[in-house]
Amino acid sequence: MPGFVLLVRDRHDGDPTMRIGYTVTRKIGGAVVRNRMKRRLRALVRDILPEAGVAGADHVLIGRAGGIERDFARLRDELRKALRKAGG
Repeated sequence: MPGFVLLVRDRHDGDPTMRIGYTVTRKIGGAVVRNRMKRRLRALVRDILPEAGVAGADHVLIGRAGGIERDFARLRDELRKALRKAGG
């Protein structure tokens, strides 16, 4: 199971801007753990979304429990794969 879930929704408004949202539930852990997971997701997106994201779409990353301990390179590969499946 990947360290996150990626949702991509095309806005159909003609604007090519890619938007991003992050969410990590309390089930993952306390505030410190959730914020750490969000920081990891933000770092992934900064590296990958400009080149592989879907233009004109909203992207939402939902952090999962395995994402905290997972190797960052593995998370990067998972995000690239998820964006390819989404059409980016």
